[in-house]
Amino acid sequence: MIRRLAIAAALGAAFFASACQQQAETVGGEAATGDAGVVNLYTARHYASDERIYEAFTEATGIRVRKIELPADQLIERLRAEGEGSPADVVVIQDAGAMGRAAEAGLIVAFEDEVIDERVPEHLRDPQGRWFAIARRARVVAYDTARVRPEEVDTYEELASPRFRGRLCVRSSDNSYNLSLLSALIERWGEERALEWARGVVANMARPPQGADVEQIRAVGAGQCEVAVTNHYYFLRLAESDDAADQDLTSRVALSFPSIGGQGAHFNLSGAGLTAHAPNRENAIRFLEFLTGPESQAIFANETNEFPTVEGTELPADVARYAGQAADPLPLPAYAARQAQAQRIFEQAGWR
Repeated sequence: MIRRLAIAAALGAAFFASACQQQAETVGGEAATGDAGVVNLYTARHYASDERIYEAFTEATGIRVRKIELPADQLIERLRAEGEGSPADVVVIQDAGAMGRAAEAGLIVAFEDEVIDERVPEHLRDPQGRWFAIARRARVVAYDTARVRPEEVDTYEELASPRFRGRLCVRSSDNSYNLSLLSALIERWGEERALEWARGVVANMARPPQGADVEQIRAVGAGQCEVAVTNHYYFLRLAESDDAADQDLTSRVALSFPSIGGQGAHFNLSGAGLTAHAPNRENAIRFLEFLTGPESQAIFANETNEFPTVEGTELPADVARYAGQAADPLPLPAYAARQAQAQRIFEQAGWR
């Protein structure tokens, strides 16, 4: 059966209120006093795979994982508001830009750990040691194999070409994955060229930005557009589906990993870090180490179709098929440093 995402909690005030109640129930006084059997996790990830990792960690260590799940921006603001009294031990966010912002705000702090340093490549660790990547996701192009040749979508520049006027589907500009992609293009090309590209993409849109990544892929299959921007794992989940319609769709749609300046495709990162005032610091570091271990890394690959960060991880065939794709070696600080510029460019380009 297809591996489905867990249902995310609703956003907005009702969601935040629910999360506050959840904190009282799951990360209250016991953890705040340093209970040796607990680690308190603030996470912006919402996948069933992660629940399996928590269970495996508890089984291996006896340490219970008690979580608050919030969208990245709300999670960061919650940590700010809680200050030194926060019960949080570990922060996990599925966007490198948001992880960088949490680090710059002093909400997560550097710590030394030889296990993590040995497992996670240096370029996937914050230069100041405040956070590191636990899983990777490529921002790629899904294209109609009957109407588009692979060489027509082997760079991101081509998405803004007149060749695809009225033939491109993409989600809204406030999506963190689009912000991350544009941040990378700003870093590599400069702001002026990135703005020109964003305007070209807007001119090529087959419809106003709408829907999540899966909807972009389905739109290609339905003939509403010839190319679409998506994260790689959404396509892999459709390809694994037992649904005949999904199988038919992915037989007619393929993935391209466009390159930025010949360096490779853009990859975003899920990151993890230790909070500044972690009441269960030792447990937190054990949990962070566990996220880089072979069991967790294999779960990321098998359950969410993400690329692991640790070399040598055993991969399922569908993930292994694309695992050799080159990744643009974007410096980690650039993800957060360029986000404000990316937001401004989206506004200027009219990408809503």
